[in-house]
Amino acid sequence: MTDAEFRVVREYLGLTGSWLARHFGVTERTVRHWEQGKYPIPDGVRLGMEDLERRTGEFVSDCIEQLLDLPEPGTITYRNDAEYRAAHPDIEFPASWHRAVVARIAQEVPGLAIAYEPQEKHQ
Repeated sequence: MTDAEFRVVREYLGLTGSWLARHFGVTERTVRHWEQGKYPIPDGVRLGMEDLERRTGEFVSDCIEQLLDLPEPGTITYRNDAEYRAAHPDIEFPASWHRAVVARIAQEVPGLAIAYEPQEKHQ
C-alpha cells in the first residue's frame, strides 16, 4: 500500500489519523509519517485497512438493501462522537465514519432523507 493509497482509503472511510492511530496502536505521528511516505506502511496495517474497507462496504450494502425496500427512506446521522457512542455504544467507529457511510448510501438510495439525531435525546 502506498502512502497515497493509505490516505485516500482513510479519507474515503471518514476516519481521522488519530482514530487510526488508536485502532492500530501507534502514535498519530506514525500515521502522519505513513501518509507522508516517511515510513513504509506495514503489511499488518495494509491488511487492517483492507479489513476496515471490507467491513464498511458490507455495512453500506446492508443499509442500502434495507432502505431500498422503504417507501420513504431516511436515516439519522450524528454530529459528533459523543452522540454516536450514546446511540451505538458497541460500534468502534467514529461519527465521521458514519457520516461517510451515509454519504455512500445516499448515492445509491434515491430520495434518501438524512437528519441529525434530535438533540433532546442527549440532554
